[in-house]
Amino acid sequence: MNLDPLLLSRLQFVWVIAWHILLPAFTVGLASYICVLEGLHFATGREIYFRLSTFWIKIFAVSFGMGVVSGIVMPFQFGTNWSRFSDATANVLSPLLAYEGLTAFFLESAFLGVLLFGRKLVPRWAHFVAALMVAFGTLFSSFWILATNSWMQTPAGYDIADGRFFPGDWLQIIFSPSFPYRLAHTVVAFYITTGFVVAGVAAYYLRRRRFVDEARTMLSMTLWLLTVLVPVQIFLGDQHGLNTLEYQPAKLAAIEAHWNTQNRVELNLFAIPDEAAETNHYVLSVPVLGSLILTHDPNGAVRGLKDWPRADRPPVAIPFFAFRAMVGIGLLMLALIAASWWLRARRRLFDTTWFLWSCMLASPLGFLAVLAGWATTEVGRQPWTVYGLLRTADSVSPSLTGFDVVLSLIGFAVVYLIMFPVGVALMARLARSGPVEPAVEPDAVEAGRPQRPVQALPSSEERISS
Repeated sequence: MNLDPLLLSRLQFVWVIAWHILLPAFTVGLASYICVLEGLHFATGREIYFRLSTFWIKIFAVSFGMGVVSGIVMPFQFGTNWSRFSDATANVLSPLLAYEGLTAFFLESAFLGVLLFGRKLVPRWAHFVAALMVAFGTLFSSFWILATNSWMQTPAGYDIADGRFFPGDWLQIIFSPSFPYRLAHTVVAFYITTGFVVAGVAAYYLRRRRFVDEARTMLSMTLWLLTVLVPVQIFLGDQHGLNTLEYQPAKLAAIEAHWNTQNRVELNLFAIPDEAAETNHYVLSVPVLGSLILTHDPNGAVRGLKDWPRADRPPVAIPFFAFRAMVGIGLLMLALIAASWWLRARRRLFDTTWFLWSCMLASPLGFLAVLAGWATTEVGRQPWTVYGLLRTADSVSPSLTGFDVVLSLIGFAVVYLIMFPVGVALMARLARSGPVEPAVEPDAVEAGRPQRPVQALPSSEERISS
């Protein structure tokens, strides 16, 4: 049995990153949401924001811990499985990843301790600052990771000597041509992902008539945010597409399954790409719409895959279907947001059963869209690790055997299949328990007085039952 170390190393990387990316997709948005809740509590003194913040901090802590554990193996893979890639790019990429650890991870970790355990020990303003720093830390982490990935997608500011990349201009390296679009598109995707999770939890409470005040606050706040972010994300995706057309035209040709360079290109809504025959089967397309969307010109030209040698073309089927899955999910999200506008106008937002069910079912949509977008981006970059400069086949460790990778892949699979279900179950248990943490007197710390619980208002369940 032939165990290809290159294929197995790619499968291992897919396995690790596909699980890991789900956690930043949640924690980046959740950290900012907690920061907003802490800021509202600090500004207004309203206890409902206190309860919601305390509730989501618990879930954030579990998710953050899982993200650290699942992500810590990522750098090791560069040394064990991709040593030639590491050797060639270390002078450029190592400082970027170091900055991520210094300015982001340590910032998150340091202030997360205050956020988790400092509620009764520091003034309200200090707790708010801790929430702010954790939110900034998650965004800084996204900044540096996406700067690294964007340079691999659209390399700039480098010199090459003896087969190694050396930094020539750090500003060009960090702010590579695709970086601003990739950063904006990814961070907004993370916020949307978190928003739909929060909306799903709120809908669950409203359906079961538990924590009604908290659920109404969560659902209303989140839907207003999504009202802005979902249309913005569609615009950002369009701008990212224009950037891809300019800097990674082969990727765009694979995403659209276009084989021949032509003007007035049709938009393939559905097709079965056939790479061997360089054609598509069972095509459902709209004439001219491809040029209009891809170039913003009905007569615009789009290059086809036949412009590149077969060895330089990305796989077609995965980016083609993954991109359509991502777009389809985006349209479902937009439809749900439009429904919320209609229900809000009719004052039926919180008691329409089908809508609440839809919000619950839509909770994982953001994660699925992130995975689909990641598959589109990374598979579409093939056969390169550094686009157009360093092939994936030339990046794998030379002495690596297929048996070595099989052993480590089995180990990762077992650990992740234990850790993630347990972590998700714990977060689900916390979600079912709800925001029941008793509040502390808001000004007790600042006044130096002993802290005592605030007189609790009747719970939503008690008010309903009475």
